[in-house]
Amino acid sequence: MYATERQEAIERLITTDGRVSVVDLAARFDVTTETVRRDLAQLESAGTLRRVHGGAVASERASTTESPLTERLQRHSGAKSAIASRALEALGDGFRGSIFLDAGTTTAAVAAQLAPRLGDGAIEVVTHALTLAHTLAALPSPSLTLIGGRVRGLTAAAVGADTVRAVEAMRPDIAFLGTNGVSAGFGLSTPDPEEAAVKRAIVRSARRVVVVADAEKHDRELLVGFAALGDIDVLVTDRAPGAELSAALADADVEVWIA
Repeated sequence: MYATERQEAIERLITTDGRVSVVDLAARFDVTTETVRRDLAQLESAGTLRRVHGGAVASERASTTESPLTERLQRHSGAKSAIASRALEALGDGFRGSIFLDAGTTTAAVAAQLAPRLGDGAIEVVTHALTLAHTLAALPSPSLTLIGGRVRGLTAAAVGADTVRAVEAMRPDIAFLGTNGVSAGFGLSTPDPEEAAVKRAIVRSARRVVVVADAEKHDRELLVGFAALGDIDVLVTDRAPGAELSAALADADVEVWIA
């Protein structure tokens, strides 16, 4: 196989899987790891991918990359709806108590499916996400608390020291938490330090933490870590994680629910 053919094949794998391993590519193409690294260097120069330890990831998976909220709302909407439905099983029948809803498009799906259960005031909802609060405030008699702070435009979520202090002063029964990445070695992460600080406070405050994340988030490591795998109780996703992440989740005693 010529180098150009091999590099085109690597591009297709990056597009399909989001990441590639040097060792796996060397075995697949029956070439040395040095040859693969040269291929990856050329593809990185062309802007096709970004090299990381042991391989490469798609260029848009940089540690600070974050799509606008309006764009993310359109992505994987079916998977997010299924994840939300599965995640709400954590409440069981006749749940009465408090819920914290993190900002995000998958947690927005949770809020939309939670809405029909909020009519009798038995569930108190807390959020720092303006879009989720807007959805829930439209109900006839919601029990809703909106935590304030400086609003981050990219996610329409309140952030900052005041937001963190307000979260830390609460003890919700269950939190539905979003994440930009979940990996075996780095845990849960997000691109923005202020978003990470709020998420970290949510994890510390909640009695039970349910993370909702589609498979695109698997094995991603963003700039700022906010929780170890052992800090969460349940991961709800639409596809079984790979072997390494699955083993790490099992070791951390995290339940994995597939929607």
